[in-house]
Amino acid sequence: MRIICLAACLLLGGTISIAQVKKTPNPPAPGFDQSGSDARAIQIADAVMEAMGGRTAWDETQLVAWTYDGVRKFVWNKYSGSVRIDNLRDDQTILLNINNDMGRVYRNGEELTQPDSVAKYVKQSKKHWLNDSHWLFMPFKLKDTGVTLCYVGDEPTQSGKPADVLLVTYKGSTNVASAQYKVWVDKKSHLVSQWAHFQDGNDKEPTFTLPWEGYEQHGTILLATERGERDLSDIMVFTGLPGEVFSDFTRTDLSRYPEAK
Repeated sequence: MRIICLAACLLLGGTISIAQVKKTPNPPAPGFDQSGSDARAIQIADAVMEAMGGRTAWDETQLVAWTYDGVRKFVWNKYSGSVRIDNLRDDQTILLNINNDMGRVYRNGEELTQPDSVAKYVKQSKKHWLNDSHWLFMPFKLKDTGVTLCYVGDEPTQSGKPADVLLVTYKGSTNVASAQYKVWVDKKSHLVSQWAHFQDGNDKEPTFTLPWEGYEQHGTILLATERGERDLSDIMVFTGLPGEVFSDFTRTDLSRYPEAK
């Protein structure tokens, strides 16, 4: 799929002014492509944020746990950057900080100490976090660093629901690999209802097109669980967790701790 984003943006919606940026309750992250994005797409992205609970609720959500596709269980401290990743199919746990790429690795009954091996598994786990967190939190990151937004138009989802469609291009982002997505936003709920992934702008067909369904309240935000064949599960939001969750390889039953209301 090849779309010249800036031209499409100028044709469909124009640009958004600096004054509008200052007034928005959902300010863009540093490095968001403000000049290359169009006003209609930005307006829809802001409506998505509001429907998901709002920017304040997202910013105040600190501790989140989830399982990706039954394979990897994550616990993420948004404030510190600490992430715990337990591989549910083998004896591996990674404790890392996504802000500085430092981490520790436990595999097959022991902690690895050889620097090259530790670096290898920490790097691999950072990639897993980038991918798997995007599958859960993408709607909150539509105005993230390296993102360009374009309004494509009206197009129903595969299930026939009316939607506004955004073209979301990631380039130079630290939070997701460079790629393009078409994102369907339900016209009534303003929630993301479907997405399609393109490896780059020259792809004519997406690598996948999957629904966003099964929205549930977790703390003060909404999160969707259903992604077709790659569902997300065990989603929990906490107001506090013991530090050992991010420092001890022993796996903890998170259900022991109260979830945020």
